[in-house]
Amino acid sequence: MNTDTIIFFNKQPDALPLYEAFADAVTKLYPETEIRVQKTQISFYDVHMFACVSFLRVKKKKALPDPYLVVTLGMPYPLESPRVAVKTEPYPGRWTTHIVIGETEEIDGELLSWLKEAHDFAKNK
Repeated sequence: MNTDTIIFFNKQPDALPLYEAFADAVTKLYPETEIRVQKTQISFYDVHMFACVSFLRVKKKKALPDPYLVVTLGMPYPLESPRVAVKTEPYPGRWTTHIVIGETEEIDGELLSWLKEAHDFAKNK
């Protein structure tokens, strides 16, 4: 883990294990992934960005678990699931989908299958 990642989690250190579990799952699936730490998000790239994590407030504060992390995926269709907090279509045929996780167990087969779809969608742009 690099210094930028540690600084990113400085205000929310309890969310760091969520990130570590997610990043580990991503890099196991896609070892070629480049991770870029930015001011408001950590992005995952394989040529194009296919996922990111952030502390985006996608629900009212009382409805967010503590700790939490928002996983954002670029999808070719609107993802229908009770796990989806928010979805928008910023461009025709491209859906931005935000999923809140509060426990490492939520980084499961379902989330990883959506991650695969987002990865394949970004790779084939």
